Amino acid sequence: MQHDGEMKHKAAGRSRRLMAALAAGGAMLLLAGCVNLGGGKPPESLLTLNALAAPPAGSGAIAGREVAGRAILVQLPDTPAKLDVLRLPVAISDTELAYLEETYWVEKPARLFRRLVGETLRGRGQALVIDNDDTPVLADVVLRGTLLDMDYDPRTSSVVVRFDAVRTEAGGRASSRRFEARESGVPARSEAVGPAINRAANQVAKDVADWLAE
Repeated sequence: MQHDGEMKHKAAGRSRRLMAALAAGGAMLLLAGCVNLGGGKPPESLLTLNALAAPPAGSGAIAGREVAGRAILVQLPDTPAKLDVLRLPVAISDTELAYLEETYWVEKPARLFRRLVGETLRGRGQALVIDNDDTPVLADVVLRGTLLDMDYDPRTSSVVVRFDAVRTEAGGRASSRRFEARESGVPARSEAVGPAINRAANQVAKDVADWLAE
């Protein structure tokens, strides 16, 4: 009887050690899944867009007479396939594309650009701005369009942001305009290209806000 008890005790110990090893291995797999991008070495940093004319904390607006009845809905822009990724396109030629080495966006460019335009409009304080997917507010102005480029061109050492905008009024009147901003003299390094694209994107967002205010 004592021999059987010892065997059962040893078997239970082995089972506990096996379960602990499996749990630890599972935790390591989950951690690797969180930090690994595309199966390679995780990037040291991620790029994003920040509004240079963002509203101060505590500011806001209410749709109604206080803001001339204006509520602006900023829809998620369409993008070509080259921008529907977390990489930064590089125009090798007029018909060839690559991606800048070790350069990743924190979020897809369409969402970053929509948020930037929304923050720029809020900084004006002239309208209620909606730039998310779910809203019960009936907008007076709808902004949509296509983000054509948010690229780096090594042939001219420049970045370009190009946006085809469509503006639709509550009464059904629609108009469109192309906006573009470039910055040259930018070396092909993530730490230089990222801020340059941010400045160019802010210029486009400012021009779009001016257009909507007309």
